[in-house]
Amino acid sequence: MTTLKPMPVATEISAPFWESLKAGKLTIQQCNSCQGWVFFPRRHCSHCLAHDLEWREVSGAGTLYSYTLARVPTMPEFADEMPQALAVVELEQGVRINTTLTGLSEDEIQVGMALKPVFHQVDAKGSTLLRFTGANKPIDSIAYLNPLADLSRNDKGQVQVPVDNAAAMLALADNEFTPWSEALTVDQALINSFAELSGDDYWIHTDPARAEKESPFGTTIAHGSLVQVLQSRMQFALPFEITGFNTMVNYGSNRLRFPAPVPAGSQVQARAKVKAVEFSHKGAQLTLEVNIHVVGNERPSVINDLVILYR
Repeated sequence: MTTLKPMPVATEISAPFWESLKAGKLTIQQCNSCQGWVFFPRRHCSHCLAHDLEWREVSGAGTLYSYTLARVPTMPEFADEMPQALAVVELEQGVRINTTLTGLSEDEIQVGMALKPVFHQVDAKGSTLLRFTGANKPIDSIAYLNPLADLSRNDKGQVQVPVDNAAAMLALADNEFTPWSEALTVDQALINSFAELSGDDYWIHTDPARAEKESPFGTTIAHGSLVQVLQSRMQFALPFEITGFNTMVNYGSNRLRFPAPVPAGSQVQARAKVKAVEFSHKGAQLTLEVNIHVVGNERPSVINDLVILYR
């Protein structure tokens, strides 16, 4: 097992489709001008080109138009699903949907067979995928089993995740940011101290008078490396605690960017999210994306994909 499986990204046009799946419903678009059914989601009718589409619930009953059994993972994240039954299903309304089959043995799968939808919830946020199974099968939905639900918590309320619990570790990569840390002021004295320590005394950091005249920012700015280092002083509250490891090592950064300046005198704050969890012979590797912003700025000043290795 490696990182979490990739999920479709809802767009403004397709969002109603994904939201209906969360509610256990299948909706597709129908044209009010010609009554034609449309899928995939779009702004205009694929039959008459009218811009008069409406989302309507359908039963999801259909037939298997085509399929293939993938015995080599299409992506490493799908290795646990082999063989993966990739299918094209034709609904009663005539539209065709790319999907996967579930609850069927290989010898049961036949082109033209009657199918029905299965609503597969894949995370604690209710994200749901549309799958299909045989019309006579008893399954209508697949519930999400949260591997974090039954774990104990420490006195800070953090869920305690054993490093050898692969399912629970993977569930941490939910792409949800922590609340903001407390704010920290980056003043000229701090910038000067870092310049002396690092040897980087370039005027844009250390000469306020010149910076006021010549800098595009109208003032001195903090070194990007200084703002990155300050993440250790800004305590964002992670909702979990990793347990059961012998050593924890800061393994480096997969990505480090400084998208926006931090003018002298600014206040900065940080938040983080688990971006990925991977397992290898080295141990369990957790990638924590740390974002540092000037308070009130939407654009981050630092993006650091910090890699932590547990052994």
